[in-house]
Amino acid sequence: MTTALLTHSSSLNHVTPPGHPERVARYEAITSALAADRFAPLDRREAPVCERSELLRCHPEDYVNGVEAAIPASGHRSLDPDTHVSPDSREPALRAVGGCCAAVDAVLQGEADNAFVAMRPPGHHAETARAMGFCLFGNIAIAAKRALDEHGLGRIAVVDFDVHHGNGTQDLLWNEERALFCSTHQMPLYPGTGAAGERGAHGNVLNAPLDPMTGGEEMRRVYGDLILPAIADFKPDMILVSAGFDAHREDPLASLNWQEEDFAWVTRRLCELAGEVCGGRLVSTLEGGYDLEALAASVAVHVEELMGAAA
Repeated sequence: MTTALLTHSSSLNHVTPPGHPERVARYEAITSALAADRFAPLDRREAPVCERSELLRCHPEDYVNGVEAAIPASGHRSLDPDTHVSPDSREPALRAVGGCCAAVDAVLQGEADNAFVAMRPPGHHAETARAMGFCLFGNIAIAAKRALDEHGLGRIAVVDFDVHHGNGTQDLLWNEERALFCSTHQMPLYPGTGAAGERGAHGNVLNAPLDPMTGGEEMRRVYGDLILPAIADFKPDMILVSAGFDAHREDPLASLNWQEEDFAWVTRRLCELAGEVCGGRLVSTLEGGYDLEALAASVAVHVEELMGAAA
């Protein structure tokens, strides 16, 4: 079997203001890295535009209408101080959601062992009715809801190793007892959520905040002692991953001290756990990562580990 890669060139059309860290060049760096010969075995697929009903799994219709109405005819429009849309932002945002949903479908239908969705804009900061942190819609949370409601899964685990807490995913899954949300993230840091005491309506949230300058050794201890055992105990039918690469030591927006081998390690361990508890079924989607060289290198080792698990 194979690793599926879902992406679409419309990500190039979501243009943010000059100097913004979540920029077109991120997508170009990733696609260039994944064009290397060693990634030839990937099952490359276009991320489809999602149905409106997928957005409504997590967001109220008024919010969806408001985001679409905010798309400007020219220039940029700010949804909050960090989150901007431009004339062609709608399609990539819908394909980011659609890519996650299609990846879930492909893995659960046995077409791929696992999958990586390389789309922007990211999604883990988008709350129920609030765009923030570069994010418009809750890409991974929507895919989790699809897996539960359309495919009949009993339980699903979502793991977020972005350097920023996935407040949006937490908000969207807070009341979902069938979902376990686990996050490692730097604290203090934007968006200011993610304390260990935030536990979800059903004890279904596990936050493990990390001090600034935390490196790979401490990260591995936290995953080995806390995150991975919690997922194993939950016994999910599938694991979803919010793969942000801004915990890298070179990233300009934070101050953790991870390196490429740390992203490879956490990916490998999550794949091993998926193999033990849910038949290897795992879908990963791009979140942050803003130093282009570090982003490209980290995505490359992440996808290599996915491919190794699928071999």
